[in-house]
Amino acid sequence: MFDIKENLKKLPDSPGVYIHKDKLGQVIYVGKAISLKNRVRQYFQSPKNMPAKVRAMVSHIEEFEYITTQTEMEALILECTLIKRYMPKYNVLLRDDKTYPYIKITLNEEFPRLIKTRRIEKDGGKYFGPYTDVGAVNQMIDFLNNIFAFKRCSARRFPEDAKTCLNYHIHQCQGICAGNADRGRYLENVNQAIEFLNGKTKPLISELTERMIRESELLHFEKAAEYRDYIEAAKSITEKQHVVMLGLKDLDIVLAISSGQKSYAILFYVRNGKLSGRENFEMEGTDDKAELVGEFIKQHYSENPNIPHEILVEQPLQEKELIEVFLGELAGRQVKITVPQRGDKRDLLKLAQHDSIEMLKTIDEKVNNQLARKSALSQALSDLIVKIQGESYLTVLGSGQENPLSAGGNTSVQSWKDYRVEAYDISNTNGVDSVGAMVVFEGLKPNKKEYRRFKIRTVEGPNDYGSMQEVIYRRFKRAMEGDPAFKTMPDLLFIDGGKGQVSAVEQILAAMKCQISVVGMAKDDKHRSRALIFKPKGKSEYEEVLLKENPLLYKYTGAIQEEVHRFAIDYHRGLRDKKMQGSALDEIRGIGAQRRNALLAHFGSIEKIKNATTEELCAISGITEQVAKNIREYFH
Repeated sequence: MFDIKENLKKLPDSPGVYIHKDKLGQVIYVGKAISLKNRVRQYFQSPKNMPAKVRAMVSHIEEFEYITTQTEMEALILECTLIKRYMPKYNVLLRDDKTYPYIKITLNEEFPRLIKTRRIEKDGGKYFGPYTDVGAVNQMIDFLNNIFAFKRCSARRFPEDAKTCLNYHIHQCQGICAGNADRGRYLENVNQAIEFLNGKTKPLISELTERMIRESELLHFEKAAEYRDYIEAAKSITEKQHVVMLGLKDLDIVLAISSGQKSYAILFYVRNGKLSGRENFEMEGTDDKAELVGEFIKQHYSENPNIPHEILVEQPLQEKELIEVFLGELAGRQVKITVPQRGDKRDLLKLAQHDSIEMLKTIDEKVNNQLARKSALSQALSDLIVKIQGESYLTVLGSGQENPLSAGGNTSVQSWKDYRVEAYDISNTNGVDSVGAMVVFEGLKPNKKEYRRFKIRTVEGPNDYGSMQEVIYRRFKRAMEGDPAFKTMPDLLFIDGGKGQVSAVEQILAAMKCQISVVGMAKDDKHRSRALIFKPKGKSEYEEVLLKENPLLYKYTGAIQEEVHRFAIDYHRGLRDKKMQGSALDEIRGIGAQRRNALLAHFGSIEKIKNATTEELCAISGITEQVAKNIREYFH
């Protein structure tokens, strides 16, 4: 048994991170300290002067661990990492792990491309953003690709006899694959695109205007109209970015707001003197605005390396200097955290504060609408369970009594507000590569961490009933065996299909003594959700709930049906394509299992092997010049 008093005596007087755990061994708090000995001991002194939150946390500490570091900065970095890993109950947590898109110009390529990405990498590319309006990102990329006819395919090398693609023939690509592009002119166009994305839009608009006038004078009215449309698109894109102060460097503004039981960090992006976006992040663990902002800055920028030169905040942060050094090391340059007192930056902060108040109204309305939808859906699912199992089923669960596997479902009253619905589907091609899929919805949302896949083992040929029975049996058998991946039990099973599928599943559940409600998702002739089919307890006939009579249930069922179908078919196609990849190479003279695996490991796909040159193929261990020629002849 862990002796807190004895272990307090062993704490070193050095920087590090401490980890508090509860009686179940769960991490409930992670903190850092300049002196572990002094900081950790403070938790176990008189609780009179402690905040209520700290007293509550201390009452649950059963043991603690610590990790020493050389410096306080190392402790800060480790603290951020461990908070991300454990998501402790009593830490201030960033709940929304959003990643907004950037526009990337692949300057590391001979002919750079414009692409949308959500990750920043040190690969020589140039990044613009982030943008909270995904539609605007797509619009900008399409606009610049159409204007300059940039390369769109990802291939870096082309075979000597490469054929031009459709984009070339409709004048939306310069024909790089066929050697038709002027690289010097191409790079000039890339620089023009960079200027445009940097906010310097007038030169491009002026050039387009000159082209439009020139084509009009030549009576090429269709071409002139095309340039007119480009000019309007350019103006529309730039109007979405509001000018703030042209003299400012890149900076972010981080504010904290609260509404009811929820707190949010609001992040404003100012890029090239323009307000380029705003997003909100739900936070948990504190009502203190300065603490919330400090924790948000550490957690957000440790995962999002596009760090500005300056961050504006409303009030001083307790660890300002340390956080500045931390951000500076991540960015590779100085980063300042400022509380502006006067001038343009103060005006900018006030503007953001006013916008946050308006934003809070929108958030409140959105939260209330979501709660109303969740409540209505919960009631609809409750009604469905009652129709299947009877009133007594919910009464027992609502009393807070234990709910073992033989009774199905979850145990607490709270859990019944967000039902766990598991949906199942089977996918195959004429019985070949048959797979099963399980998706999980909790409340209104899918929980993708709980998704599971099954490769059918015992059923041969196109037998959906038998395949579904195998999947259900394996899922609940593993739950009975205590497999942690299947430990959480569902409240409802949604099966893709009608009476036959429902009956097949009910037979398995009955044999396993699992009393869980089963519902079939029946479709109409247009493959849309039509009704939910079920058999009430104690009755022999199946009944239906017509979804058109409940729009919310209709939308919810449709989302589940589409998601489980997508998940199943993606898995099936993956297995099928993997098999096809192998079989295509197996037909080539001189390719055995070892060479096939080496080729796939190096190139990653049949398409890339197909586009490889003889020299690139020969660079692979075991591929001779003759085998490389065989590969080229097979594909070309």
